[in-house]
Amino acid sequence: MVCLFATVLKREADGGYILETPVERGRIDVEDVPFVAVELNWTGRGRDQSLCFRTNVDQCITAGPEHPIRIKHSLLNCEPTPYLHVRDGKGMHAIEARINRATYYELVALAEPGIVAGRKVLGVWSEGEFFSLGDLPRDYQQT
Repeated sequence: MVCLFATVLKREADGGYILETPVERGRIDVEDVPFVAVELNWTGRGRDQSLCFRTNVDQCITAGPEHPIRIKHSLLNCEPTPYLHVRDGKGMHAIEARINRATYYELVALAEPGIVAGRKVLGVWSEGEFFSLGDLPRDYQQT
């Protein structure tokens, strides 16, 4: 049933979520995001790497230009929360999956230094795109 609802989930231009079938439409509350990325499979290395995430509704999504990874930092404790773009919604609001902690740690293990907008960051490659996971410390020494 959850997988069925996942297929009819849409995001409105105001950021709200709705379940929409050909005969019914209803608004639902979503606390953070509707999906969770629970597993990571990868192939290749560096620029040739491909990161495929499996969600809690058994959908496999490969990070890349159409499915970017983004990091949001908590205002309370500055801890990172990673998200994966699942599909577009209306307006500027996408439907996303939160990447669970264990999967995020796998991402960090695959990360390498890079530069984004002139800042030294730690990030991962997937489908030719580099996704920042966070700034590198100023005294970082690559071994």
